[in-house]
Amino acid sequence: MLQLAYGYKPRDPQDRFYTEVKLATRNIVEAAMQTNFLVNVFPVLSYIPDWFPGTGWKCIAREWKMQQERAKNEPYEWLKAHVASGTYQPSIVSSLLQDHKLLSGFSSLEQDKRLKEIGIVLFGAGTDTTGTFLINFVFSMITNPEVQTKAQEELDCVLGRGVLPKVLDQERLPYIRCLISEVFRLYPPLPLGKHDEYPMQIIKTTTTETMTSKKGRLCKSFILELGTRATIRAIGRDVRHYENPEVFNPDRFMNPEVQRPPVFGWGRRKCPGVYFAEVSVFIIVASMLATFTFSKKRDAGGHEIVPQVELERNSLITELKPFEFELKLRSEDHMQLIIEANPDTE
Repeated sequence: MLQLAYGYKPRDPQDRFYTEVKLATRNIVEAAMQTNFLVNVFPVLSYIPDWFPGTGWKCIAREWKMQQERAKNEPYEWLKAHVASGTYQPSIVSSLLQDHKLLSGFSSLEQDKRLKEIGIVLFGAGTDTTGTFLINFVFSMITNPEVQTKAQEELDCVLGRGVLPKVLDQERLPYIRCLISEVFRLYPPLPLGKHDEYPMQIIKTTTTETMTSKKGRLCKSFILELGTRATIRAIGRDVRHYENPEVFNPDRFMNPEVQRPPVFGWGRRKCPGVYFAEVSVFIIVASMLATFTFSKKRDAGGHEIVPQVELERNSLITELKPFEFELKLRSEDHMQLIIEANPDTE
């Protein structure tokens, strides 16, 4: 994601830019949880003097703010220097930095401020959510081996065993797309609330825009009743519209009448990176299924270790707790495919 945002490729997991931006992202997630800091529940506490007992959170907030400034400034200044010298790699921020028409209405300080925010938002919104989805995908494959087999059969039949999927293959691989939708439905990266808080209705329509009426709010073919709390997790688990909602079943989405939950939000606040995210997830999932097989790990006695669904608590993101599994290449030919697709990897 740093390469996409800044054209910067981290050297290792301890890379300074990577660790700073990663830490800033985690701090933002922690700060956003109401139960982590009492001031989130009672904003009036922000006016209490720093010396007053129980205001240690103010010190934490100052430290996190300084750390966030470093995370925004350092990679951005690095990119600006490389753009000035002509040694930069193409990236989103470098393109925006050189689009003088787009930024003509802002002062130089305001331009820098906005571009710094774009860089860290790209990283923050695209790493934890995508990483969480992939963990949930692996969990779904090892607990539903028949689904994995069916997906691999589709890949082998449509593309052949010696070919990696491309973006243009999405329409040719409907089961893979249904599998991805089912992972999103059952384990949405951003659940936005508990599953029992949200009543809703569904209507037959092709409308994907958001509109408000006296009855409610229409979002991607769902009616959100006025005055209710929109909860993505609840939409995907509503028994009126998803039969056996706790069962992982990609085939449900082979029926065009079954709506896909709006996991990327709706209206003006819909995730602006939805199309990039969908393409990225498709390529990663399809490539992993084409080359690897995921299975349960076995203990010393040869018995399968069945992982349990255990969620990390107090997090905005649906994070599964660590679990063990086995990863096997489907064949030596698939190893060659991986090497050819990543020539710069040692």
